[in-house]
Amino acid sequence: MAYSNEVVRLAKQRLASMKADRESENLQHLMDAYARVPRIRQIDALLRRSMVLAAQSVFAGGGDAQGAMDKVKEENLSLQQERQRLAAEHFAPGYLDETPVCEHCGGNGYIGAQMCSCLRELCRQEQTKRLSLLADPNARFENFRLDYYSDRPDSKFGASPRKLMEYTLQTCRKYALEFGAGSENLLFAGGTGLGKTFLSACIARVVAERGFSVCYESASHLFAKLEKERFNPDELSRAQVAELMDCDLLILDDLGTELPGNFVTAALYNLLNDRILSGKAMIVSTNLNAQELAQRYSPQIASRLQGNFKQKIFLGEDIRILKNRGF
Repeated sequence: MAYSNEVVRLAKQRLASMKADRESENLQHLMDAYARVPRIRQIDALLRRSMVLAAQSVFAGGGDAQGAMDKVKEENLSLQQERQRLAAEHFAPGYLDETPVCEHCGGNGYIGAQMCSCLRELCRQEQTKRLSLLADPNARFENFRLDYYSDRPDSKFGASPRKLMEYTLQTCRKYALEFGAGSENLLFAGGTGLGKTFLSACIARVVAERGFSVCYESASHLFAKLEKERFNPDELSRAQVAELMDCDLLILDDLGTELPGNFVTAALYNLLNDRILSGKAMIVSTNLNAQELAQRYSPQIASRLQGNFKQKIFLGEDIRILKNRGF
């Protein structure tokens, strides 16, 4: 799962803050214990002193070094038992445990070269948070209303829009819940206001919550980022384009609403080609049909969208208009 540098940076920042807060809390508990039960401070001082003496006896050599070590261990065990008894008598369980923010990595975020589960979880949260800012916060599968779609059979498709959209909803939910390496590409095609953006956002939310990296971009914003990186690159634009190329799932919403031009056509071809060759999944939504895609962009782009994407047709009346009618 490839999280962007920005997501990882924000997650590390949060983990460092959590680690500092936990260490501060542990220190406050210790100072409180010292004030309320001075004997605990004495015990901690004796424990530190005994460890220094033990180390000195080992390095000095001669005499009965092992005997000295055994005596220190015995004294330390007695002191630790006394400390535990005092802590149990005067404080709530765990008050003086000084537990780290993560028991696996201690709050460093990594175990060796591997990212710890605590940092992965924070990355997942940051990824989901970023998507919530971009997509409809109400975009959840349970909020998708099939009653907006007619139950009258469509002569072209042999089924009602409601029946077709019920199947599309099931397909999208299954796709999100089972998303992983090798997941197929999806092409959402149909008129405006039929739920393409809503279901795209639903998928994005679930996939991100499952720990995968997701980029959700409108066509106009995506091509603006690609153009910036191509003609006036800086550190931010390079990072943004790298994220588009490396994320586990890229969602390109409203293809066909951006300003057309040679750059857009070339950039779209390269984007599709690179993602397909790398085996990284995409979801593209558009109001254009196959012929209109070929005319607006190129036959090669239309071919890739038709041949490398599983197409889902959206039927019905514009939901925005239905809502304005008070439906």
